[in-house]
Amino acid sequence: MKLLKIVVFVSVFLGMLRIGYAQKVFSVDYVNQADVKIFVVKYENQADLKVFNVKYQNQAGDNNGKWFFTQYPNQADKKLFFVDYENQSDLKIFFVDYENQSGWRNNTKKHLMY
Repeated sequence: MKLLKIVVFVSVFLGMLRIGYAQKVFSVDYVNQADVKIFVVKYENQADLKVFNVKYQNQAGDNNGKWFFTQYPNQADKKLFFVDYENQSDLKIFFVDYENQSGWRNNTKKHLMY
């Protein structure tokens, strides 16, 4: 019985940790629906976060720039709105071509994706 309680506690705790990471994202149509406003920069050195789009949900990272765009908003951890101007954004991103290039350049913005 005691072992069962420990297993349940550990399972719940690990499940809560996974919920805390927000790398399954959905692009919304209106700014008031968004958790984070995103601006895509032209150059890598202007970005807060370098993002790589993964093909499958299970490849999404733990707040390390590996994003999976969900088909529906209720599947996403974070809803994003892509703004037209840099000064409207919470987070500036740059899309990279290779998975190993993804990651944070500005750690002070990391909390936005938790």
